[in-house]
Amino acid sequence: MPTLSTPEPTRHSHSTVRARRLAYLIWERPDLQRAEAFLTAFGLQVVERTPTTLYLRGTAAAPYCYVVRQAPKARFVGFALELSSRGDLERVAKSVPGAGPIEALDGPCGGEVVRLTDPSGFRVEAVHGQRRYAAIPHRAPLTQFNTADASPRVDDTQRVPVGVPAVVKLGHVVLELADFQATCGWYTRHFGFIPSDVQVLPDGSPVVTFMRLNLGDTPADHHTLALAQGLVAGYSHSAFELVDADAVGMGQRILREKGYRHAWGLGRHILGSQIFDYWQDPWGDKHEHYSDGDVFTAAVPPGCRAVSREAMAQWGPPLPRDFTRPKLGIGMLVALLRNLRRSPDLSLRKAVQLARLFG
Repeated sequence: MPTLSTPEPTRHSHSTVRARRLAYLIWERPDLQRAEAFLTAFGLQVVERTPTTLYLRGTAAAPYCYVVRQAPKARFVGFALELSSRGDLERVAKSVPGAGPIEALDGPCGGEVVRLTDPSGFRVEAVHGQRRYAAIPHRAPLTQFNTADASPRVDDTQRVPVGVPAVVKLGHVVLELADFQATCGWYTRHFGFIPSDVQVLPDGSPVVTFMRLNLGDTPADHHTLALAQGLVAGYSHSAFELVDADAVGMGQRILREKGYRHAWGLGRHILGSQIFDYWQDPWGDKHEHYSDGDVFTAAVPPGCRAVSREAMAQWGPPLPRDFTRPKLGIGMLVALLRNLRRSPDLSLRKAVQLARLFG
């Protein structure tokens, strides 16, 4: 079992609030039609479409989980966290440094919002009071499986409908950042996130933390937010839950037939245990289908594991070299040099270690 050479991101016993749900992602895209074509092929459903904004949802009884706004350049902006009460919203507005005022939330479901920026520059919208839509029916998960030891399915076949599998919910988002410790601490201190697993380099320094919501005795997904030490701040991927593994496989078939670019999968993760499949949208940003993920109550302590390419999956194809490789450019190199000078979490030695592991 690896040991930590520096303090890992840890839970706060008295966080400002406890977020209850990852509400939605926020994107900017130059072409809403192309965005909609990919996202509906991926399994999301349009809630509302305006000349400048697109709102999409899954089948779960919740408002939209994906917002796309018209903009000259493609960009991941940030995400929203749903709070339990207006009192929580007031506490965030009053107590979190740099928080904006409570405002009416634009969009089809109303509600109120406090806008913030985390230490790595991502927008975080704390929201409360959105109207919920009813759940949309989707096919039931397959439960009758014949094995080498038992055959409960007799005189019957196993078939799933051919077509776009429905996304049930937005599961998690993964971000890369230079200011690793400060950003992890911001989420645990202000929104009550709990580390589920921390991954470390050979010298024991933490470089990835998988964090779940603190829902007390109610089980929460192994991670709703994962943060990774990177060279610059950037979006890694987001993940969307499907009803079962056959839906994940059907998603691969449909997206491949429609000509979208596959990124990695099928496989089963180690941390979180999800059966996964990754795809790139028209702008190269990765979106994951998954099923069968772990859930933990708040009582489970964090694990500590070595970070490596092999630690990404129990089975499946090898992690592609370009999956974690940053997009090089003048802007990225300038940001890297700036981060090497100012970030306490990033050194040239650590950058070289990360490049050797995942470059």
